[in-house]
Amino acid sequence: MNNVIVLNIVRFLSLGLAQVLIFNNMNFGSYINPSVYILFILLLPARINGSLLLVLSFITGLYIDYFANSMGLHASVCVVVGFIRPSIINLFFRNQEFASNEGVTPFSVGWQGFIKYSLVLVLAHQVLMFYLEVMSFNNFFFTLSKSLLSSAVTLLIIVIVMLIFGKRRRF
Repeated sequence: MNNVIVLNIVRFLSLGLAQVLIFNNMNFGSYINPSVYILFILLLPARINGSLLLVLSFITGLYIDYFANSMGLHASVCVVVGFIRPSIINLFFRNQEFASNEGVTPFSVGWQGFIKYSLVLVLAHQVLMFYLEVMSFNNFFFTLSKSLLSSAVTLLIIVIVMLIFGKRRRF
């Protein structure tokens, strides 16, 4: 139990710092803004208490908001992602039994399942974030293209991070 808590604290701090120090400062024109910190929410245990999931999602977004000076944008989007996460897990992994502290990782559900799960949540995160940021549908296709490109880059970075730092099952 304590190992899971320590692992998630380290994951929270390292992904948040990577987001603030590296990914927020990357300039790919005005189109691509990767949000790698969402990986913290994606990797939380599958059977986590719903209230705790929402609180952790809020704190994660607030952590990024504090350093990005975005006045609650990330916090609100992370809460929505935390809210829909159990439904997405149920949709994709209905027949899968997770241990009490087992997260949704490529090594627990397979790469195909993990990528589908991540794609839906990352896409929801990015679309909601960019449309809340502009608060308008005037440039609908520009904002949609920003969301899609940022989602693709975010998902690519998440896969690379999981390949490098992911913990494989040992039989």
